[in-house]
Amino acid sequence: MKLFKYIFIISLAGSIACEELIEPVDENALGEDRLNYDPAFAEGVLMNAYNDLINQYTFTGVGTDDAVTNDLSSGFRRIAVGEWTAQYSPPSRWGKYESIFYINKFIPTIENVQWKRDPEINELFKQRLLGEALALRGLHHLYILRAHAGKGRSGELLGIPYFTEFVASDGDFNVPRLGFEETVNAINADFNGALELLPMDYTDDIAGPPPPYEAYDPDAYKFVFGSNNNLRISGRHIKAYQAKLALLAASPAFLNGGGDYYQQAASQAAELINDIGGIAGLDPEGLEFYDDDGDKNLSELLWRSSVYRSSWLEENQLPPSLNGDGRVNPSQSLVDAFPMENGYPITDPASGYNASNPYEGRDPRLAKYILYNGNEIGGNTIYTGRRAGIDRVDSIAQKSTRSGYYLKKLLRPDVVISSDGSTTDQERYNIFLRYTDIFLVFAEAANELGGPDFMVEGMSARQVISAIRQRAGIAQPDAHLQSVNSTEAMRALIRNERRLELCFEGHRFWDMRRWKLDLNEDISGAFYNGNQYVPIAVEPRQFGERAFYGPIPQFETVKFSNLEQNEGW
Repeated sequence: MKLFKYIFIISLAGSIACEELIEPVDENALGEDRLNYDPAFAEGVLMNAYNDLINQYTFTGVGTDDAVTNDLSSGFRRIAVGEWTAQYSPPSRWGKYESIFYINKFIPTIENVQWKRDPEINELFKQRLLGEALALRGLHHLYILRAHAGKGRSGELLGIPYFTEFVASDGDFNVPRLGFEETVNAINADFNGALELLPMDYTDDIAGPPPPYEAYDPDAYKFVFGSNNNLRISGRHIKAYQAKLALLAASPAFLNGGGDYYQQAASQAAELINDIGGIAGLDPEGLEFYDDDGDKNLSELLWRSSVYRSSWLEENQLPPSLNGDGRVNPSQSLVDAFPMENGYPITDPASGYNASNPYEGRDPRLAKYILYNGNEIGGNTIYTGRRAGIDRVDSIAQKSTRSGYYLKKLLRPDVVISSDGSTTDQERYNIFLRYTDIFLVFAEAANELGGPDFMVEGMSARQVISAIRQRAGIAQPDAHLQSVNSTEAMRALIRNERRLELCFEGHRFWDMRRWKLDLNEDISGAFYNGNQYVPIAVEPRQFGERAFYGPIPQFETVKFSNLEQNEGW
């Protein structure tokens, strides 16, 4: 375990914001006593846990069948080609236990600090901050569980150590991993504790305080739990993570349908979906939630960060002709996963797919998410084949595409990068939770419970997938979807829809592992030679069987005898 020191860094850039700004400190190594009398400093300790939230710009997809990268030093590329070891593990979250220790240091100070002079408001602050701390502690343990749970060398399915108290640098870190279900239960205990303290939403539109705050003055409640806090973690976010946790637990790599975790995932996701109007609540603008319309209140955005201005993403991802580095290069496998506009997979004779004109008549999401030869972004047509100049496959090392494709999803077409290095920045925000993810969690869990038409809380997997595909632009009626009549066939379709809808948002790396899919499929692309598209080999993948479960860092297992390593590492 990385030893925790008394270093409290208050930094909110690019992370969660609230209207009550935290004052930065002059020095980051300050006495512990300040935690007990300085509310801004004390709350800054909690803010460290917000800073480590995972957003959609992680680009772990370059270590999956979705993409490669032209940055040959990329950690996720290196592990994909055989360099993943217990000594070198970019997916590791083990070092983020530090965020948990920040939280555990913060919790005992809540009662000691005078947050506000008014006694009633002060008490409400204590309750809200404790709820946030418990929720964030559960969430960070969830991140670590996803990255490090697995079968230990003993053959037992293990979770992770769960810390609910601060451990000083000279404390005992030699603690064993809990069992997998024990860890899931511990995370849910923190989540449930937080749900007792936090509202579903931070809002000013209340008739009166909800339980357990009915005895408090409504104005005092609104002051503490009002809309100025709506980017902090809330009950709605917690319920979403509980649904995702239950789906993780139920997945083939873990409990494989054991327990009632599919039921929990379906019920929890259904509650959130029904609360926004059911399937009809699927945001029609959700496909391009990142686009340039300036709407930061899309119903698609279940949880986002504060807004900031930047051009870093476009600088990294645009093709070199637009002065970008073209980092993420989608794979042929992902391109082929997009069906035709009539809904049929391109391998189906009913699809009408034409290999000589492979992008014609395709699912509209393909043109929105991937820059293929002849597609455009910001009014600029991009070519990647013969006579394509610097955008051509392998034209410029570590700038041009390796696969024949560039990333389009998540990019702002109104960002301009000039050849002199100057940029026109635009607003963006980090996404932590999207409703489409929750719809897909529901569909997966409901199908596993009883098949395509099994009803949970008034809806079925087929109905949800129908709404998602209809929003995507699949022609209606969706004959292919209607032909899917088994759990197995619907499972394949749901997994493919999840792959398309959430591509490049950091989900595929973890989905492939929890589903136990083939991790060693070599990556290919396509080159247009002027007459036809020719397949090209891009990158072999060498994960091996052990990579379904990430390793515990070796320096930790060497130090701590009670810390069991996952098998194969």
